[in-house]
Amino acid sequence: MDSKDWTGRTDGTDWMLRSLIWFFRWMPPRVLYAVMGLVVPFYMLLRRKSFLAIYHYYRQGHGCGRLRAFVNVYRNHYAFGQVILDRFAVYAGRRFSLEIEGNEYYKRIADQPGGAVFLSSHTGNFELCGYLLNSVGKHLHALVYAGEAEAVMENRRRVWAAHNVTMVPVRDDLSHLFAINAALEEGDAVCMAGDRLLGSAKSVVCPFLGRPARFPLGPYALAVQRGVPLVALFVMKESASRYHVYVQPVRLTAEEEALPRRQRMEALARAFAAQMERIVKQYPHQWFNYYDFWNTGSARP
Repeated sequence: MDSKDWTGRTDGTDWMLRSLIWFFRWMPPRVLYAVMGLVVPFYMLLRRKSFLAIYHYYRQGHGCGRLRAFVNVYRNHYAFGQVILDRFAVYAGRRFSLEIEGNEYYKRIADQPGGAVFLSSHTGNFELCGYLLNSVGKHLHALVYAGEAEAVMENRRRVWAAHNVTMVPVRDDLSHLFAINAALEEGDAVCMAGDRLLGSAKSVVCPFLGRPARFPLGPYALAVQRGVPLVALFVMKESASRYHVYVQPVRLTAEEEALPRRQRMEALARAFAAQMERIVKQYPHQWFNYYDFWNTGSARP
């Protein structure tokens, strides 16, 4: 993915973002949901590239007609706005209920010795996983975009620190790679995006919603090289106050276990792509990759 396609930064000035936190201390999220619903059409008009990316996602990935695709673009932007607002509600101290599917498996991985790799994705609201990680002894190091707004980074750091999570900003100097390796050597867990190229051009092409798409090779290479478990986490919004968390192991089949190292990495990437496809089909409006996800270009080996 070209860095020009998506900046990764939350829209709005620092003052506006801090004001959101203040508002959430005094009013429920539903109030700002309603205001945002009126703003979404203007956002769609001003962000043509993101609009077209999601429009084609519905047209080609879900087989929608033009009118239905247009309506779904609105619903997608509205869902994304809700997810962003929910993050600021958390910064203000508000809570959301979580229904956790696979919690016993998660606890088993978190309690066993040795490192682990958790995969996030740009679906749903992964940031709310801080609640899930609250009672876990294994420390988590989460990769985040270094260019995010100051208000977001500051509050994210504060909230996550209370839940045994440390932010690791992805920087051009690749310092985050040293932090990841150090964390795994200490037996901690690391969390990184399993669906987007960040800081590396190495990728693997996987089938996704009927077309080939590039997935980052790094998380899967790390799991194979370190011999640590790979776990997918999806945090999907169910209602104004409730989220559903899916904890799913990403595993190789018995036949794939016998493959050479590189092919095992690619098989893990394909397994995660299949898991994410099932989630996206279940929650089609919570896909938040606002660029041409299927522009495979020339994947670097």
